[in-house]
Amino acid sequence: MFRIKRIHTYMLQTFLPLFCMTFAICLFIFIMQFLWRYVDELVGKGLSLGVLVELFAYASLTMFPMALPLAILLASLMTFGNLGDKLELLAMKASGISLFRIMRPLSIFIVLLGIGAFFFQNDVLPWANTKMYSLLIGIKNKSPEMEIPKGVFYKMETKTGDTYNLYVRDKNVKTGKLYDVTIYIFSGSNIEDATVTVSDSAFLQSTAEGEHLKLTLWSGEQVGTFKSNKRQRKDTRHPQYRRESFKEKVVYIPYSNNLERTDESFLSSKHVGKNLSQLMESVDSMDCRIDSINLVYGAQLHHSYFKNVSEAQRNDTVFFEKIAAHQKEPINLDSVYASLQPRQMVRVTEEAQNRSKAVVRSFDIRKEMQAKEYKDRALHEIEIHRKFTLSIACLLFFLIGAPLGAIIRKGGHEWSPWFGIWFSSMVLAPIGAFLTWRAINDSTLFDWDAYKIAFIRVTRRVTTFLKNRGIINRSTLIKLRYAISHKREETPNDN
Repeated sequence: MFRIKRIHTYMLQTFLPLFCMTFAICLFIFIMQFLWRYVDELVGKGLSLGVLVELFAYASLTMFPMALPLAILLASLMTFGNLGDKLELLAMKASGISLFRIMRPLSIFIVLLGIGAFFFQNDVLPWANTKMYSLLIGIKNKSPEMEIPKGVFYKMETKTGDTYNLYVRDKNVKTGKLYDVTIYIFSGSNIEDATVTVSDSAFLQSTAEGEHLKLTLWSGEQVGTFKSNKRQRKDTRHPQYRRESFKEKVVYIPYSNNLERTDESFLSSKHVGKNLSQLMESVDSMDCRIDSINLVYGAQLHHSYFKNVSEAQRNDTVFFEKIAAHQKEPINLDSVYASLQPRQMVRVTEEAQNRSKAVVRSFDIRKEMQAKEYKDRALHEIEIHRKFTLSIACLLFFLIGAPLGAIIRKGGHEWSPWFGIWFSSMVLAPIGAFLTWRAINDSTLFDWDAYKIAFIRVTRRVTTFLKNRGIINRSTLIKLRYAISHKREETPNDN
């Protein structure tokens, strides 16, 4: 029966302060990394202190899975290193206490911590991810005039459903003036209702009430289509275009300058916002959907295309008329094609090519949609396994750090300055030379036969050296060479 002893409380008192310290340091490092990653989206947005504190609180929760295993590794390494350096570990072993008994209280603590880490990963982390990304997207959409990049397209979606894609070739950071501006405006989901605006320079700023963006354009042109309405002629096959030249033009974009959070229901439907049961349920539904879609697509792909063509389409060409005339007989497409006139052959060939290209384009689009389905499923499956990796990592890192600290200790080894400085380079230099040699010779890294041959050559040289020095005799050398060069194999009995 496990009883709490003085040594158990002493190990916990030694480990816990170091663990809290290393965990705080690791978490601080990851938060700084988070800050430098999103600093461009946070600076100049006029965010309040409460919003920043909330953002960093959510970010701290999301950094737990990375900081916790590292903290356990460092704390266990330092704990047992200190015990070995002060000879306390040696005194415990001399008293008859094994290393396993010394590690037992910390092992139980790490196991309990791993169980808690699983529930944190399963319940708390999806909630923190949803909150953090919702707040981040809202911060990114706040005051977009401050972060218009140059050389790439910047996408803005307004409340009315319009989409603005801005391309700026150059930008004056001090004045905020934009040069060589191209703007693509799409109204809602209708791609035909598009407008393209090109100007030599522009200036984007928020209005006083903070509900619109004021875009001032100079020396440019605007080309677009008239929006679809009932007054357009029904027989119009192409949209009607309009063109406008201007020296100065002001465009007001409905865009709120206030911090508006993204709908959390959208983020909670992603893989980062689901717990284990929701992820498994989503994977099962994805498998059913992918299998059913694959069956439908496969049946459509293997089915003859001209059988799916309507009767009206079949009568459009002489080719289908010829086929219709022989419906009661086995159809020989080559003979039907050979009976056509040269012009009809050209027309049938072009139509067949067009229809084949249409089928290929259709299935290419379906292939991309299926690729997205498979990717989404893979992300869900990765998230399922990630729920358990934190707990296992905590235990493994403790099993690495504690014995390593007991073996290496904190100190006690005195090296000369030059050796301490160059030791890491001396360790890494042979590894780099070996990898370079393998790459130059176009050799695979895990070619075990090559390693076997190299081992045999080195062993032969060593045995020859020992023989020449009189360390081993000739008969022993022959036996060694025979054992190295030939593996004894048991021959099966024919009887």
